[in-house]
Amino acid sequence: MIQKLEGHTRIDVADVLRGLAVMGIIVLHSIEHFNFYSFPDTTNQSVWLNFTDKAIWDGLFFMFGGKAYAVFALLFGFSFFIQDDNQRMRGKDFRLRFCWRLILLFVLGNINAIFFTGEVLVLYSLVGFILPLTCRMKDKWLFVLACVLLMQPLPLYYVIRACIDPAFVTPSIPTGSFWAAAFEMQSHGTFLGTLRVNLWEGQLASLAWAWDHGRVFQTAALFLFGLLIGRKKLFLKENIKFWNKVLCGALIAFFPLYGLGNMLPRFITSKSILAPLSLTITSWSNFAFMLILVSGVIFAFYRTNLHGWLMKLTPYGKMSLTNYITQSIVGSFIFYNWGLAMHSQLGITASSMVGVLLFIVQLAFCRWWMSRHAHGPLEYLWKRATWLK
Repeated sequence: MIQKLEGHTRIDVADVLRGLAVMGIIVLHSIEHFNFYSFPDTTNQSVWLNFTDKAIWDGLFFMFGGKAYAVFALLFGFSFFIQDDNQRMRGKDFRLRFCWRLILLFVLGNINAIFFTGEVLVLYSLVGFILPLTCRMKDKWLFVLACVLLMQPLPLYYVIRACIDPAFVTPSIPTGSFWAAAFEMQSHGTFLGTLRVNLWEGQLASLAWAWDHGRVFQTAALFLFGLLIGRKKLFLKENIKFWNKVLCGALIAFFPLYGLGNMLPRFITSKSILAPLSLTITSWSNFAFMLILVSGVIFAFYRTNLHGWLMKLTPYGKMSLTNYITQSIVGSFIFYNWGLAMHSQLGITASSMVGVLLFIVQLAFCRWWMSRHAHGPLEYLWKRATWLK
């Protein structure tokens, strides 16, 4: 029988990772204007601001683009293991209860979606069913399944098909009209109009984007890897050597993958080959960099003087759901037309400062709230609804 993880170390390092992931997501969303790519005219902007805009944009996307969500997904699978294992230790089967929990997450995700078209909770609520379906499999088969999903089987099939048949065109879901409707409403719409379009056209476009860009396969793989991390107790301090090996392997893998991804357009002219192959290589390089981030944080947490500073993030990580949804509400209010409409006033540099400020305010609130409560507001409601209490 799988033994329950004991002590607070595991919980603390997981919350640190979760907090850092949400922090990265918030700052990244801020420079994107929360999936509303409308920016002020920079024709007469100073050379210095042009430089900082590009440095911040490129730097944040290199650090967090596709990686912060990956950490979030990894921890989602890990959290499922903790919940499932706790119930198994009591002689109960958590799988059906978790399915109900996913339905609740779907509702929360759609509430988030009415403010922010790029939200991810709805995707998690749909892909998350893979966890109760596979959680009784043996470790080796879970690992094999996760690796197959991580390989991006559908895009790889498209690559092979395009190599065999030059006339083959890589299929994609047409979403141009959906994005156009969302952009128009974000630019000029009212509050209620924005909510309506974001919930329907915006959400359809977001889910289609996730499918076309391999996020569905990658998310499912990360859920399973998170489940395996829980089973193997890999977040405990005694397994730090494992993460040292992961760090070395991820560093060796990332740079060739990242370089190859940048080189492909110079040598492949067929879009039907280039698009799915680039998607696949980028997915792998993001996964490798995510492992660098995770193993680096774990090493810093257990082996350096940064432990105390990282512990300050644990309240933020414990309230990740509350922070994630409130950042969507506040961010859309700041940048969309229904609110302050600052999309036309704040450039990338200024927007990054907005993201940092939002994080600081949320962190201060989390530290105050968690000193008085066991759970964040939305975390508490989700837990109570899960058990119908």
